[in-house]
Formats: sequence, C-alpha cells, structure tokens
Amino acid sequence: MITNLIRRGIQALFVIFAMTLIVFVGVNVIGNPVDILINPDLNQAERLRVMQNLGLDQPLWRQYLSFLAGLAEGDFGDSFVYGRPALGVILERLPATLELALAAMVIAIVVGLPLGLYAGLYPDRLSSKLIMTGSILGFSLPTFWVGLMFILLFAVQLGWLPSNGRGETAGAWSFLTGDGLRHLILPALNLALFKTSLILRLTRAGVQEVIAQDFVKFARAKGLLERRVVLVHILKNLMIPVVTIIGLEFGSLIAFSVVTESIFGWPGMGKLIIDSINLLDRPVIVAYLMMMVVLFVTLNFVIDICYTLLDPRVRLDGKG
Repeated sequence: MITNLIRRGIQALFVIFAMTLIVFVGVNVIGNPVDILINPDLNQAERLRVMQNLGLDQPLWRQYLSFLAGLAEGDFGDSFVYGRPALGVILERLPATLELALAAMVIAIVVGLPLGLYAGLYPDRLSSKLIMTGSILGFSLPTFWVGLMFILLFAVQLGWLPSNGRGETAGAWSFLTGDGLRHLILPALNLALFKTSLILRLTRAGVQEVIAQDFVKFARAKGLLERRVVLVHILKNLMIPVVTIIGLEFGSLIAFSVVTESIFGWPGMGKLIIDSINLLDRPVIVAYLMMMVVLFVTLNFVIDICYTLLDPRVRLDGKG
C-alpha cells in the first residue's frame, strides 16, 4: 500500500510539472495585457518602462524559468490590476468559493445518496419513478436559468431570501451568521442541483448492480436484518464509484462555480477569474489555474487512499 501511494505521489508531481508548462504557455500566448492596462496615449518609452516593471520584456522561456522559481516559493508574481501578490488576491476570495462548494456538496450528498439508495432498493414503486424523473430535470435544466428562477421566485416574488452577496460574515465565513446563512441558501441549492442528480443516479445504478450479487443473497438467506444488509453489504460496496464522483465533483464545484457566483453576486474566485481574463491579468490567471491543478491532483490522491480503505482488493493488488 505504501509503495503504491509513493508511486502515485511521484506521478502527481510529474503531472503538476507538465501542467505548469501547459498553463504558462497557454496563458502567455493570449493577447497583450499592456494594450489593456496602459493608456494608449503613452509614448513608446513609457510603454517599455511599464513592460519592464511587469516583466513582459523578457523572452518567454526566461519568464517561465522565473515562474518556476517563484512557484517553488509559492510566489506567482504580482497582479497587474491589483498590484499585490496574485496568490494573495485569490486566497482572499477562496473562503467564499470554498464555503459555497462545501454547502453544495453537503446538499448533494444528503439528498442524492438516500434518494438513490431508496430508488435502487425499490425501483418499481411510483415514488422511485418520480425521484428518477426529478433527477432527469436536474441534469437537463441549465444552471443559469435555474438560478434566475430561484431569484425571481424566492427573492422577488416571495421575498424570503436575498438575491445576491454573502451578507454578514463571522471572520471569513458567512454560514456562521443568520444573515450569511440566508444569503448562502439560494446559490448553494443552485450549484448543488446537477451534483445531486448525478450522485442520485450513480447510487441507484450501484445499488441495482450490488443487490444482485451472491454475497447479498447469502446475507439475506442467513436471516440478517435488512438494515444491516443495506448498510454493511450494499452501501459499502457501492461507495467506491460514489467516492470517486464526490471527490472529482467537489473539485469541479470549486473550479467551475463561475456561473452561480456571477448570477448571485457571490464574491468568490469564479467572479475574480472572469474579471482577470477580461483584463488579461496573467499572474492571477496562472495562479488560479495552478491552484486548480493542485486541487484535482490532490483529490485524486485522496481518492486513491479512500479506495484502499474501502476495498481490500486494492490493497492486495498493491502488495502484488
């Protein structure tokens, strides 16, 4: 097991290194931030001075080496727009995005897992068919449209919940205050809709696959309580694909919450990266993309560890 995890760790480092090259080159061949950040009335000498201050006068390969050196120290350079370290600008917005993603994932797990388990155990019931029909709607409805309908219904028509912002915060978190929690409900529900449907359908498919296995039939033939059969024999064996989806989808919630944050005016990283792309703020874009790379690599590594804990066959393969 230890050898397998060390091998995965080395692979993860190679992936991160390869992505540094892809991200840096991809971002730096897009446009010229000088054309956006500098007054066009400035003369050539003043433009050259600004480019030198931003480090844009160096060859691309030298900029990449400087980027790698800074990356080793956690330094992505200063933001062209904010004039502060790019990583610090992103970390200021991280708690908002992280809070929204965690809330959405908790909703998706709490709602999707039990409903999927129920629909898989009792597929012929009318309630199960209604649950699966609802999951299709969760897949089909566009996130931006659902968000606008949430605002129209719950904020404009009923006036129950606020339509934008984070509200009052306690430290870096809004869910610790009543006003902040009210601001969190609508964007979290909107972001969780697709993930809930995904976990629900995956859980249902896993239940129907596991329930036909011989060890489940044997457990029931022994006279075990149905609750023990479901929790110990069925749920544990279907959790491997579910854990994979939960891990990867949590990363996607953080990386791709742009639409929800824009609709609800949520001051997170998604809104920041859109503004940075419009202004060609390269250090912020690169820092954000590298954070997402590290996030997904780390999540995959954690999922590998969860595999070894959930499935003894993985541990045996590692020993082999």
